[in-house]
Amino acid sequence: MTTIVEPAPHTAVKPPKTVGRFGGAGWLRRAPLLPALVFTIAITQVPFLLTVWYSLQKYNLNYPTAPRQFPTLANYRLIFADPTFRIAALNTLLLTVVPVLLSVVFGVGIAVLLNRHVFGRGFLRTLIISPFLVMSAAAALVWKFTILSTTFGILNYFLGLFGMKPENWLGVHPQMTIIAFLTWQWTPFIVLLALAGLQSQSDDVLEAARVDGAHAWRIFRSFTLAHLRPYIELGVLLGTIYIVQAFDSIYIMTAGGPSTDTTNLPYYIYQTAFQAYDIGRASAMSVVVVIATILVATGALRMISSLFSDEDPVR
Repeated sequence: MTTIVEPAPHTAVKPPKTVGRFGGAGWLRRAPLLPALVFTIAITQVPFLLTVWYSLQKYNLNYPTAPRQFPTLANYRLIFADPTFRIAALNTLLLTVVPVLLSVVFGVGIAVLLNRHVFGRGFLRTLIISPFLVMSAAAALVWKFTILSTTFGILNYFLGLFGMKPENWLGVHPQMTIIAFLTWQWTPFIVLLALAGLQSQSDDVLEAARVDGAHAWRIFRSFTLAHLRPYIELGVLLGTIYIVQAFDSIYIMTAGGPSTDTTNLPYYIYQTAFQAYDIGRASAMSVVVVIATILVATGALRMISSLFSDEDPVR
């Protein structure tokens, strides 16, 4: 006798109860992040909003009882009509783009050399990275009084051994000197990034390329440089943001001179705010610098990305 077993009635499975983004378990997961979020907003966004607020007012500490006009775009009209501001903007562009590009070139080249098995590689890496660990103000003082001094400078001493006359580097070549200093200061960071990228590259791919007959330059251009692309882009982005706000080295080494040859936007903002006491105009320039920094960083990234192509590396 055959027993027929009837299937059990289908029981619908209830979907799990969803919790809103800001309720229940979701809120508990995000709660530990709130202190960091509040702190970040307090130290970044609130000061920026206050800067925008002051930039829309005629606020000069030389006239504390004068009425403040609000809202007004007079400060923005003044700075864009100011020839010194335009010179400072051009100097900022020059003193940012050139050191960043030179740092990338020197940094990648030094990283390739340090990535090889050479005697004292650990000591050489420490020696190359050390300029990045020195305070910018202290390094600027060393450059000004120990290296570049017309009378006691080490550079002029070595040039004198070859029969060359002492040169007033800060007075005659101020822009070149600041560019050299910023390049010297930022190159170690690019070296660190490039070394990290080189050490993460697979040796099997490089060995296969050598077996196929590819020469060293072709391997570097098609494989190594393509592999280093994200590291270089990160270095360009951070370098642009870092160098565009250079102030202490310019203040110590050249004080923006001679004339306005090394006056960049941060230094001109300092002069406007703490020497002319024009808080409204300095705030307007600060807002413009923030926007310009974003644009310069974006442009630098696009320029670097255009140097790389997504071509097949075996072509």
